[in-house]
Amino acid sequence: MTAKVTHRKTCRLCDSSNVICVLELKPIPLSENYCSNRASGKDAERYPIDLFMCVECGHVQQLDVVDSKSLWDNYSYFSSMANGMLEHFADIRDMLLEKYHPAKGSLVIDIGSNDGSLLRAFKDSGFNVLGIDPAIEVARQATESGIPTLPELMSLDLARKIKLDHGKADIICAFNVFAHADDLGGMVDSIKELLSDEGIFVFEAQYLLDILDKNIIATIFHEHISHHSVKPMVGFMERHGMELISVSRSQIQHGSLIGVVQHKGGKYSIDGTVGKLLQIEENRQLDKVQTLYDFAERVKYQKAQMEAFVERLKAQGASVAGYGAARSGPTLISQMGLTDVIEYIVDDHPQKIGLYSSGDGIKILPTSDLYVKMPDYTVILAWVHAQKIIANNRRYLEEGGKFIVLCPNISVVSLDSTETL
Repeated sequence: MTAKVTHRKTCRLCDSSNVICVLELKPIPLSENYCSNRASGKDAERYPIDLFMCVECGHVQQLDVVDSKSLWDNYSYFSSMANGMLEHFADIRDMLLEKYHPAKGSLVIDIGSNDGSLLRAFKDSGFNVLGIDPAIEVARQATESGIPTLPELMSLDLARKIKLDHGKADIICAFNVFAHADDLGGMVDSIKELLSDEGIFVFEAQYLLDILDKNIIATIFHEHISHHSVKPMVGFMERHGMELISVSRSQIQHGSLIGVVQHKGGKYSIDGTVGKLLQIEENRQLDKVQTLYDFAERVKYQKAQMEAFVERLKAQGASVAGYGAARSGPTLISQMGLTDVIEYIVDDHPQKIGLYSSGDGIKILPTSDLYVKMPDYTVILAWVHAQKIIANNRRYLEEGGKFIVLCPNISVVSLDSTETL
């Protein structure tokens, strides 16, 4: 499958043409494109994921945009399978109900609703819910499970149709998907059309400050084309007749930003959290190109460390496996010098077992095979869950295996020690 890729020339948030490449990365294959055999896996096309910064507003983004059909038609990520996500969604629901008091029975819409995990939390609390998600199979399963889901991309036309069929929503959510859309202006205009006068829009996305502080290159892949921070977001919302009224940070996915938005001049006052994070970002010079250049240098250094370590493993004749057929896998394999190093990947996802990774043609085996094959080293590709994976596989360490963790620093974990490269 060859995807259609468009290289935009202007900033996604402010439309300025003053955008600079701050981190060049190796092109990678589509992360959710698994293959039936090794040859087709190795032959899969690779597409750019270089990182750019807008000099005018400070937004960090990828400008190479893969067409939505290629990204979402075969998407197999399910929110409910991610460790801690259901609890996180319940916490978000509780916070919103306590702080904003939406009326029971009012409409809650989730854009990029996936398997309906967030909406289920609201449904269980007495709200009407509607999901929107372009991943056809995921949307079908969500609908069958009792969360009505439209298998479509959000648009102004769709917002008008939903408003006609269901009325306006008191809460609209976009969790993680707010980093996925190329036409963010169009998405916000659609949300504005659909949101009730006193309603709130809530988004969550990986926070740029955490990406830089923790060297998280694993979050850079074709679905994640925006890496949000508060300062660019404030100006962006204002230009679309909305205002950011509250922000908070969460450690889910190792560092995300949660924002609450209303119609400009709406019911709620802008609270102190917005100004506090704006000050932190100013102190850290998060909107300066040099800050991103410094991040690029750290990434280069980390890659050189890993490549040197891989050469030592090859000299030893060590066997190397991967743990987790994760969306971040292609990025980590390509950028950390692991191409043709990992012999197989173990994973629990039933739809992935027996298939081959795109780009490298690595076979995906059940996690039980970790103990059958007992590789000398296992690279944790599902980096978000590294600590849980290590804790759940103590037996592997007891039998002499070692885990390699790539984020935030490269470390080798054995039974008795953790060595940072």
